Amino acid sequence: MEQVWLLLLLTIKVLSVTAQFNGYNCDANLHSRFPAERDINVFCGVQTITMKINFCTVLFSGYSETDLALNGKHGDAHCRGFINNNTFPAVVIFIINLSTLESCGNTLVVSSARGINAYGNTSVVQIGNVSGYIDTPDPPTIISYLPGLLYKFSCSYPLEYLVNNTQLASSSAAISVRENNGTFISTLNLLLYNDSTYSQQLLIPSTGLPLKTKIYAAVRATNLDGRWNVLMDYCYTTPSGNPSDDLRYDLFFSCDKDPQTTIIENGKSQMGRFSFEVFRFVKHKNQKMSTVFLHCVTKLCRADDCPFLVPICSNRERRDAGERTTWSPQSTSGNAVISAGPIITRSGRNEQ
Repeated sequence: MEQVWLLLLLTIKVLSVTAQFNGYNCDANLHSRFPAERDINVFCGVQTITMKINFCTVLFSGYSETDLALNGKHGDAHCRGFINNNTFPAVVIFIINLSTLESCGNTLVVSSARGINAYGNTSVVQIGNVSGYIDTPDPPTIISYLPGLLYKFSCSYPLEYLVNNTQLASSSAAISVRENNGTFISTLNLLLYNDSTYSQQLLIPSTGLPLKTKIYAAVRATNLDGRWNVLMDYCYTTPSGNPSDDLRYDLFFSCDKDPQTTIIENGKSQMGRFSFEVFRFVKHKNQKMSTVFLHCVTKLCRADDCPFLVPICSNRERRDAGERTTWSPQSTSGNAVISAGPIITRSGRNEQ
């Protein structure tokens, strides 16, 4: 009788594990266990960091792929991975783009070490260490019978590499403009410069820019009919490459303007220009470097109508909208968000 019960229990266990792995490339004999350190593989690539996590042990632990997220960002779908069931075992893949490496809470810490710099000389080299973790959420209960899963990762790059490959990574946006005789597309780009002549694109040293360094920014339009100008609605900054980051600092919005920001040209040509002084985000207080991403919400407007759309920030009252004689729904295009960065700045701390 005891042998019959033992056989029955083994049968139930095998059926349970088989059902749990149903549809995925998993082996019940190999993967009926909780995750171990060997269950994550990290690939430090030239453009992305890729993590592959053994999905079979995640399933055995009672979780699905949607329970895993970068750095506790479980409410953000962009911070979750995706399943690849064409490998053995099946894996959950997470990809971090180096140009937006802090968008899901990953950490960039800069340190110094002796090594070979970009010019082949032996010197003190700045190393950027990108690190973070992938975990499961805490249950909304006092106790849980499921293990909490935690996978840590890190990649180190020469800071010069991160600067050279991500610093001037400006995004572009296409705006569709409808004319009476059809539709055309104009492309907008946000570029950063060192000087007021807008001739030298911004170069950042490996040690980062000193605080209060002046940067000149330009929004340029291409493939644009001469009757249209560029209008920057507002520009702001975030500590990550995500334009929707909850933490943001506005450079200018309507008549509200940061004191160190100067609007040079807006709505007068096919280029919008302004300057600002670099700063650090306080959240980076424990880091030697701070990262700042620039975003501009931009539209196109008819050259004759742009003066009525630019805010008049003085004691004079703005011309009444009813006096506009040429304004029409076709006078402006839709908004587009364009970005540039990261701009890497020194923390300003004195460290011995």
